[in-house]
Parts: sequence; C-alpha cells; structure tokens
Amino acid sequence: MPTYTAEWILPISDEPIERGFVTIDSGRIAAVGDGIPQGARPLGRVALLPALVNAHTHLELSYLRGRIARRERFLDWIRDLMAARREFPDASDPVIVDAARRAIAYARASGTGLFGDISNTLVTAPLLRDARMPARVFYELLGFNASDPEARLKAARDQIARAGLHGSDNAGVDLQTRPRAEGADDIRVSLAPHAPYSVSPALFQAIRADLDAHAGDISSVHLGESPEEVEFTRRGTGPWRAMLEDLGVWSDDWRAPGTSPVTYLSDLGFLDRCVLAVHGVQFDGEDLTRLGALGVTIVSCPRSNEYVGVGAPPLEAFYAMDVDVAFGTDSLASAPDLNVFSELKAARRLAPRVPAARLLESATLIGARALGFGRDYGSIEAGKRASLIAVRVPEHVTDVQEYLVGGIEPDAIQWLDR
Repeated sequence: MPTYTAEWILPISDEPIERGFVTIDSGRIAAVGDGIPQGARPLGRVALLPALVNAHTHLELSYLRGRIARRERFLDWIRDLMAARREFPDASDPVIVDAARRAIAYARASGTGLFGDISNTLVTAPLLRDARMPARVFYELLGFNASDPEARLKAARDQIARAGLHGSDNAGVDLQTRPRAEGADDIRVSLAPHAPYSVSPALFQAIRADLDAHAGDISSVHLGESPEEVEFTRRGTGPWRAMLEDLGVWSDDWRAPGTSPVTYLSDLGFLDRCVLAVHGVQFDGEDLTRLGALGVTIVSCPRSNEYVGVGAPPLEAFYAMDVDVAFGTDSLASAPDLNVFSELKAARRLAPRVPAARLLESATLIGARALGFGRDYGSIEAGKRASLIAVRVPEHVTDVQEYLVGGIEPDAIQWLDR
C-alpha cells in the first residue's frame, strides 16, 4: 500500500494541498492529506492531480492529421473532410487503426485518463480496451430523412452486441453512487445523434427513447457549432440545406422550427443532464439559461473551432451562467494534437477572468461526471480509482494552478502506477 508525497496535491474536489500525500491500495485511493508520512515515496517538485478527461474526440479520424487544411468557412472544411474519408472507406484499414492506436498512446502520455469518443464504426472501442483507457464511446447516427428510425436503432444496438460491447450497467441507480466491481470493463457504448442538420426529428426522438430505456447511458450531440447551423434551424435555408439537397438526403417533410438549435432540441425533448452539448460557439444567453436549467454539460473544443472557421466559443459566458463545462480536443483532423493541457491553454486565452481552478475542474471532475464516470474518476478522493498524474513544476512557479492551464507537454508528465 504505497504512499506518495508531492509538493502540491490538487484534489479538484477540495482545496490544493501543499506538501501532501496520497496512499494507494489495490488501484484505489485509500487516503489523501497534508504532511509527509514516514516511509512515503517522494515525487519531488510536482503537482499531483487526477488524470485529465478528453470529453470529445473522434479517434477514428486520427489518420487525417495534416490531410485537411484550415478553413475560414465550416462547410468548406466539412466538404474536405467528407472527401478525405471517402479515400478510406474500410474502417478496419490499418492506416485508420494504427493512427487511432498512436493517438490513444499520445493522449495518455499527455495526461489523459478518460475519453468521450465519437465513432461511426466502433473501430476504436477495442483499441481503447486494449490500451486500458476508460471511455464512453458514442456510436453516432446520422439520417436526415431516415424512413425507419426504430430499425436504425435496432441495427445499431445489434452491432454493439456483435462487437461484445455494452452500455452502462447501473439501471435505476444514480450515475455517481453505484459501486463498480474492480476490473470491470470501462468501455461503455451509447447511441448519439450527430447534429440538428443531419438527424431527423423522428430519429432524435428515437435515440432519446433508447437513452431513456438504458438507464445510466449518456448521449452527445454537436450543437450550436456554426452560424450556418443557426440559420438552418431558424429559417431552413443556407449552406446546410444546400448540402443536404446536393447529397440527395433532403426531406420535404422537414420544417424549420424557427428557433435556435438549443431550443429546437429542447422542444423535441432530447436535451437533459444525460446529454453533452458539444461546441456551443453560437450559444447566446437564452440558450445558456435553458441548458443550465436542463443540467446539460457543454463540451468546449476551442482549438478545433478556430481551425474549422466557426469562431471562438463564449467561454466566459458559459462559466458566468453557471453551466457545467468540460473540454475536448476534437479530432486530429481539426486539432494539432490530443493534449488536453493545450486545450486548457487555449481556454485560458479566451477566458482570462475564469479562475484556473475552475478550468482544471472542467478538464477533470466535470468531464468525468458528464461521461458517467464521476464515481471513479476526476478527483483525488478516498475510494476513487488511482488514475493520477504528476506534473513537474519549475522552481520559479508559485501559482501552480495557473501554471497548469498555461500548457504542459508530455515530457513534464509522469503517471503513477495504476
């Protein structure tokens, strides 16, 4: 039962501890406190904190790193993405698999210990399992003119079963309180719709019904990402409609709700605390008030937003309106790496008035809770998994939390044995 000491311990759920200790027993945190117990193993001048949570990425797109140029208009980037994906139609292609495996390894080296991963193929689930990387895998469905939503859902659930995967196992029990058996498989699969412009109202409602039928599952949706999306739901016009018509998937039965994307999905009954709203670049005060009341967590990916031409998320407004915020890197098709510390650096630039402690909470505990893993991950507390990283801190640093949101590279990170 080893005990480690560090110059700083950041429990996240409590105030930072200077010159403190953590005791680990069978992969779980047994104790945390201040002082230097006799016989403890010193980690040196480091900050010990829970592993980071990358709450939104697309690992199966990792092979596209460097293949898609930065764009000023989102739809131009989307067209480039679709063309690039057509070059590798087989998800089991070694190019796709090997790139995803390398991306997972890099993410771990840069301090990530939990993923929220979007997948259209489920190819990443076994890779995450092999890497012993806990994850919520969102099996993403699209279909703006889906004629039989229930059949689409049954086919998706059948594919999950054939892959030997599962969703949450806590039916009828609060996500944060049910104990999980040691050694339990921590790859949990849920269904998720892509976005308001690519999923029909009937398919949204069918996915919501499936979510309600699988207590403990979490879903995700790209929401409020681009100005074109807002135009589409308010007026039913613009580049998104043109693309749907070009692709031959437009439905004459669809009517623009005349509202923001948030109000649209809220009125459909899709949004609640079990749904992550990803991006939110276009959210206004009314949207944030509604999301806060519903308990929805926003997953912000500022570096990706800039790369694809949709602008910067109103991060300070997210926090000012007391909406829960998590962070994701998005994919290597739109971000230079999967380092959540680098995402925090971008967030600090956009939100200089948000305390560093709140940004770190978003990158750890809020993300873990949002993905349904809050009972085991996201903070240093007795009983939680000992998924901990030690970040080397230079001699001149006095404000450790501010230092951590300034960008940390993998060579400054050490994992404690899990």
